Amino acid sequence: MSEKQKRPGAGVRLRNYFLTGLIIVAPLAITAYLTWTFIGWVDSWVKPYIPAIYNPDHYLPFAVPGFGLLTALFLITLIGFLTANLVGRSIVAFGESLLDRMPLVRSLYKGLKQIFQTVLAEQSSSFKQAGLIEYPRRGLWSIVFIATETKGEVDYRLPDHDSISVFLPTTPNPTSGFLLFVPRKDILILDMSVEEAAKMVISAGLVSPDYPKTLPVQGKVKSKPSQS
Repeated sequence: MSEKQKRPGAGVRLRNYFLTGLIIVAPLAITAYLTWTFIGWVDSWVKPYIPAIYNPDHYLPFAVPGFGLLTALFLITLIGFLTANLVGRSIVAFGESLLDRMPLVRSLYKGLKQIFQTVLAEQSSSFKQAGLIEYPRRGLWSIVFIATETKGEVDYRLPDHDSISVFLPTTPNPTSGFLLFVPRKDILILDMSVEEAAKMVISAGLVSPDYPKTLPVQGKVKSKPSQS
């Protein structure tokens, strides 16, 4: 076969060039669009409450994107600084006591506060590891995110008291899933990060992190040497 016949045609090369460019441009464009949309959304909420004397849009002939976001970040940090002292904690405690007297608002506030404390607190160890469990039946494995050790009444009622609370995400939307309480011995801890595991779930297994082949594969039972 000649060299000319081995080379792909012009149409195939153009298609490959287009797909290569799309792989590079599409993630950048989508990331830029989502970032710009988020900045505009925050600005639309925050800027109307900024006094005109402090708002650069009042002096400039064009809007300054991101000023509302920077203001929100500054105010959130300032509130965190003020509530770190005794006076701030007293004010927060007084406000929470008022919310406790409102039936519907009380449940909503406590639930949201617990979620944010669990996800954002530095002391939290939630979703720091990924693992595998046999689900939905023996022989089939699913990726889970390790939350924490099972506590409270659930741990007391379970026959196996050494259980782990895990979150089993769904594909391709990992924000929905199932909360499962699994015995520690039934979980295979993975070396990949939670972010890498989430990418694998979102892509339905098409995106998989590299793994060194020189490392021993855990969970494999070595065969016994033959006896002569």
